Amino acid sequence: MSRLIGRREFTGLALATAFAAPAMAQTAKPAPKSDPQNTLYLDTAYGRVVIALRPDLAPAHVERLKTLTREGYYNNVPFHRVIDGFMAQTGDGQYGNGTGGSKYPNLKAEFSNTPFVRGTVGMARASSPDSANSQFFICYADSSFLNGQYTVVGQVVSGMEFIDKLRKGPKEANGAVPNPDRIVKMQVAADVK
Repeated sequence: MSRLIGRREFTGLALATAFAAPAMAQTAKPAPKSDPQNTLYLDTAYGRVVIALRPDLAPAHVERLKTLTREGYYNNVPFHRVIDGFMAQTGDGQYGNGTGGSKYPNLKAEFSNTPFVRGTVGMARASSPDSANSQFFICYADSSFLNGQYTVVGQVVSGMEFIDKLRKGPKEANGAVPNPDRIVKMQVAADVK
């Protein structure tokens, strides 16, 4: 039942901002050193996306992502909602359509002052701030209207060009992708032999 922003909550101003995001969006600076225990490898059909997790910002959310990744929960899960110029959402390993979550309870919000910019990874949620579970999204561009309202869990440090290639959903369907691309495999870098 997690979703980033529902049709009703997606105000005209936010919608205009999301679809008219500038091509040269600001990019957040990645963590200065590599930490294999807090790095995810998200493999797509187009190539590998490397995500530096931010346990300093959202320890419970980061731990949830790592737990589910280690359980194989994200393997073959679709990018069910992809909005050009805004974000690509995935992580519903239950139903694959944005209405499901994991076997674990929802998480308490861990909002921060870290901005949502190109490559930021955030946790999707329903209307309650404390409803994030397994779904996450990757921003295509500056999405400052999400700042302080969603939990930032990481930043893409390489492979953003592969997220750019994901099939986009139509605007009329709020980005729902009829034949979505999928996560081929997701791994914690420290676990890769």
